[in-house]
Amino acid sequence: MHTGQAGNVQSLMEAGDFPAAASALADQLAALDTAHENHRPAPDEATPNVGSQANSVSEAARNETKLQRIEALYLSAVCARYQNDHATARRFVQELFDIEPFFGRGFLEEAHICRAEGKAREALSNYQRASESNPAILAAWREQIKILDASDQPGMSAHARGELSYYESLPEPVLRAQHFLNEGRLRKAENLVKDFLLDAPRHVDAMRLLADISGRVGAYDEAEYLLESAMKFAPDNRRLMKDYILLMRKQQKFAKSSAMCTKLVALDPDDAGALFQQTIEHMQHGQNQAAIDGIDALLVSEPDNPAFLILRGHIEKALGHQDAAIAAYRRAIAVRNDTGQAFYALANLKTYTFSDDEIIVMKALLDDGRCALDERIHLNFALAAAYEKIGDTDRAFFHYDEGNRLKKAQSRYTSAVMHEELQRQQEFCTPALFAAQHGKGCTAPDPIFIVGLPRAGSTLIEQILASHSQIDGTLELPNILSLSRSLQNAARKAKADAYPANLHTLSAEDLSAYGRAYIEDTRMHRQGAAFFTDKMPNNFRHIGLISLILPNAKIIDARRDPMDCCFSGFKQLFAQGQEFTYGLSEIGHYYADYVSLMNHWQRALPGKILHVQHEDVLDDLEGQVRRMLDYLGLPFEPACLDFHTTERAVRTASSSQVRQPLNRKGIGAWRPFEKHLEPLKIALGEHYRAEYYSG
Repeated sequence: MHTGQAGNVQSLMEAGDFPAAASALADQLAALDTAHENHRPAPDEATPNVGSQANSVSEAARNETKLQRIEALYLSAVCARYQNDHATARRFVQELFDIEPFFGRGFLEEAHICRAEGKAREALSNYQRASESNPAILAAWREQIKILDASDQPGMSAHARGELSYYESLPEPVLRAQHFLNEGRLRKAENLVKDFLLDAPRHVDAMRLLADISGRVGAYDEAEYLLESAMKFAPDNRRLMKDYILLMRKQQKFAKSSAMCTKLVALDPDDAGALFQQTIEHMQHGQNQAAIDGIDALLVSEPDNPAFLILRGHIEKALGHQDAAIAAYRRAIAVRNDTGQAFYALANLKTYTFSDDEIIVMKALLDDGRCALDERIHLNFALAAAYEKIGDTDRAFFHYDEGNRLKKAQSRYTSAVMHEELQRQQEFCTPALFAAQHGKGCTAPDPIFIVGLPRAGSTLIEQILASHSQIDGTLELPNILSLSRSLQNAARKAKADAYPANLHTLSAEDLSAYGRAYIEDTRMHRQGAAFFTDKMPNNFRHIGLISLILPNAKIIDARRDPMDCCFSGFKQLFAQGQEFTYGLSEIGHYYADYVSLMNHWQRALPGKILHVQHEDVLDDLEGQVRRMLDYLGLPFEPACLDFHTTERAVRTASSSQVRQPLNRKGIGAWRPFEKHLEPLKIALGEHYRAEYYSG
């Protein structure tokens, strides 16, 4: 709505003339429908060129029309409710949810309707959903408190009072910016909070909000700086500390998140939220017994907390305790059946078969349209896995595609940007670079890097190698990725050559120091063996850097049939770090760029990398085990053939599969979905060879 139109409607509503306001809103919705048609993408707009100004303007116009329509639908629902026309009010709310399924004020209006109908339980649920979607809606907290007090739920009421008190304490511009942020209006939120900070540069809540905005657009360094600066002014601010922990964990800076967690718990050893974060840290660091003890203690005080139950399941899954993991996930669902994360956790075991009743529940939750976005994403992937298990590939693909579509909408990833990044590695990491920097770096032979694409068989290789007495299996360690970002940031601040061009200017002292730091910083994940694995797949992008700082490290390239590998990645819900998996075209282009870069590394660093094909491991396990151990300079041990009996925590999507003997279940798993996979074939190009798959 234009400013004048919005003001007119607001004036009518304030005057209590809801019929006139409803009529004006109907006219505005009709006008917005016309605007939507005018801004509908033309056929050649479907795949816009990167950086196209015309397409950017068109997209901005469509987004503004969408926001105006949401606002008009919301106000129309309010008008209908004030006229006691609850059916019409609900129709407007449902139209709103069809556009934006996690709009906080939509849940608020649904709650008001339920309360007007005397449905206190349904009203409470919707007030809570409103607060989850947009905590800046003060009315949602206030109404929750009334219902919770009346139903004698002091614990939940106290929590709601604490949140209401916090948000009421915020200056009006900061609260409004928080509201804009939670409704997806990031630019408005950013401008508002930046203007406020000009006059109050040390306001920690405003700094915290600006850090949140930065984090949402991927500017993690800026977010980190803002939170660290705010904590200098308020070192014991628990909200800042919790935000910092989550931001560090998102970047896989586990040493920083762990240190802050320790400080947070020390402030209040009885704070369940802090203890929950500490338990996650124990799990991340492989401190399995501490993780179990921590989550069990939390469950004693809150046995029906779904987040605690899901984490309990994750710990059991990592340790290979399938039955216990299933019991924990199912208990979380029994407590709150719209917990999409628990349904997906069951699907992600790869061995679980959903019952007919569970499929009905998941479908009903999605059809209802009231779940938060994150829960909808998890439910789509879970339901897809359920349909795939029973052979309904069309429905399965629909939900895989929908889950990825929702996830992709949260991402800023583009194939063009990634292609350029990987091309820069080829441009600057040349044989001349390695010749000039030869003999430098840290000489430690400890690391064994396993690189490639996710779902390419790297967890199987890691489990095989970790079964050897001289090799510790660790995690997908973030250290190399973190170092590459540091080199990028250093170059940006110095206005010098960008990474990886600046690898040419690093001194022998620099290279050696970076290598030693990697060895020391990863020691916390080791158990004392001479060698250890680092299974971060994305490290293939930085093999040049690895070779310079750790010239004696070993590198194994785990590769799998491209169609099996790419489609398996598309079916897997990755929370972060693998954004290329959110689209068939994107993952196909990424695979092609990966092969191109690996071919470059083989030319620039001959003999440095061992290529291991997943299908070869399945065909000749012992032969490939001996080949890998020969490359590593280690003696053969029969335990490597019995890898599925090795006791260790595995925290990847393949954790259940690597505890079973070898099988060929994943070979050709894409075939039943072939009619849906044309975008993947096209993107793979020469890497998809029809004749190879014809038999």
